[in-house]
Amino acid sequence: MINWLTQIVSVTKFSLQSLPERKGAALSAIFGIAGVVAVLVGVLSIAQGIRLMVQNSGEPENAIVLRSGSDSEMMSGFSGQQAEIVSEAPGIARWEQGAMASPELFVIINLPKRSTGTDANVPLRGVSLAAFEVRSNLEITQGRMFQWGLAELVVGAGASREFTGLELGSSIEVGGEQWPVVGIFEAGGGIAEGEIWADAAVVQPAYRRGNSYQSVYTKLTSTDAYSEFKDALTTDPRLNVKVAQATEFYSEQSTLLRSIIIGLGSIIAGLMGLGAIFGALNTMYTAVSARTREIATLRALGFKSGPVVISVLFESLLLALVGGLIGGGLAYVAFDGFRAATINFQSFSQIAFAFDVNATLLKNGILYAALIGLVGGLFPALRAARMPVAAALREG
Repeated sequence: MINWLTQIVSVTKFSLQSLPERKGAALSAIFGIAGVVAVLVGVLSIAQGIRLMVQNSGEPENAIVLRSGSDSEMMSGFSGQQAEIVSEAPGIARWEQGAMASPELFVIINLPKRSTGTDANVPLRGVSLAAFEVRSNLEITQGRMFQWGLAELVVGAGASREFTGLELGSSIEVGGEQWPVVGIFEAGGGIAEGEIWADAAVVQPAYRRGNSYQSVYTKLTSTDAYSEFKDALTTDPRLNVKVAQATEFYSEQSTLLRSIIIGLGSIIAGLMGLGAIFGALNTMYTAVSARTREIATLRALGFKSGPVVISVLFESLLLALVGGLIGGGLAYVAFDGFRAATINFQSFSQIAFAFDVNATLLKNGILYAALIGLVGGLFPALRAARMPVAAALREG
């Protein structure tokens, strides 16, 4: 056993010492694998960023009420009277102004994106007084809060960054009139940061909505109160609603988008990974070919096939891991925290988010690089081990 390990160390040492002679092929394999890992981690960091945004959007004790059969706020609708019935349901927390229930409107407006100049759908949300109690993580960071009863806007930090006309002090057209942006808010990185907010009572006449809403956001006394709250509303003959916990609702809203991103990312990474495997194969076949006489000599001196196989695989794995580390580092520097906006296919509106390159993605990227290295080194390793000694000495 000790002799076998000694042989592995010796053959591997010879292999690594010859790397400078094959630096062109080795660097080609390293940077090919680095590109694969960078792309894989970069694309999947989009999905991870969206997941993190969703995670920060809802609190466990928050619930959302929509019209039954609606899969988004765009498809929902309530009368003002129905919204009042919802706000009287058991389980809702209360504050000095009454129930922590915010009937809200969801309207889409077109604004140009800063990056491309093309128009995109941006959510304009009409909210009620309790909205800022329901969403406890929301904070005005620039300017001030809009005044209730006036045509004024506060804008999420993400929307302000991504769309033209949403800077503090600017104005945009809402319902045929110019409404000023008086404040910028943050919401812990949640989905609300990609929205524009205004007084629902002012948004209603601007869009001729009458006394109607599309959803009711509520804060419950505790997570245990959810079942009672849901049962009370879904069994009330005056209502036809569906109730969801905020965390579940936002997760469902982003499921399609995340699935598309992960699917496309996996396909791209798979195709690039296939190319990287061929690159690794070429590199290791070149290495074996360059070391033909060396390997044959070692075999003639009594070295076993196993150490030869392991040495070739080790070299391939080492090159792959170096490439994986470089690719992961590039992805982290280039993508982590990068802010962007994309369309949510379930609400047909833009959502703002930040790419998130976390430790799990980096680990998976390096593991993928290792897999490429092992597959790419396997066949050259077997060729080296099976090479007839006499033929190899003549070939060398």
